[in-house]
Amino acid sequence: MILSRLVSIFLRFGQFVSAAVCLGLSAWFLHEIHDGSSGPHKRTIYVIVIACVSLVTSLIWMIPFTFTFFHYPFDLILSLAWFAAFGALVEYINSANCGGAFHWGGLYRGGWCDKWKANEAFAFIAACFWLASTLLGAWVFHKKSRPVVVDGAGPRNRFGRRSYV
Repeated sequence: MILSRLVSIFLRFGQFVSAAVCLGLSAWFLHEIHDGSSGPHKRTIYVIVIACVSLVTSLIWMIPFTFTFFHYPFDLILSLAWFAAFGALVEYINSANCGGAFHWGGLYRGGWCDKWKANEAFAFIAACFWLASTLLGAWVFHKKSRPVVVDGAGPRNRFGRRSYV
């Protein structure tokens, strides 16, 4: 049980860091395109909302209690939300002038393409952390709720021995 708690804290910390990075990059994009030009406003706002929800939940659930494993359905929902955010970011980069979605060459210029691709990479990392947390929570939850096999003997008497009858 201690190993699963340590892994859970590690996963929650990874969720927190990746959500913070995505929140910072998306806020930078929203600040840069504030002039009303056509841009990825809706995608950026979606990533910001998902990142804020992820920041709060991962920070609260980083506290190591047993009940944090019982939230694995919500972990699955956030994992799917992060995969949707990743898909929205990848879909926009295909129409931009930055190369393909998985073309990582030429990102040393300091433009917005490298920041956008870093944002989509951390969105994918966040989705993977939330999915791993879902799997860990489901495993711990179902392991704890599994019935224990007994030998069929009755309860012990007050002297610590079973009766022979």
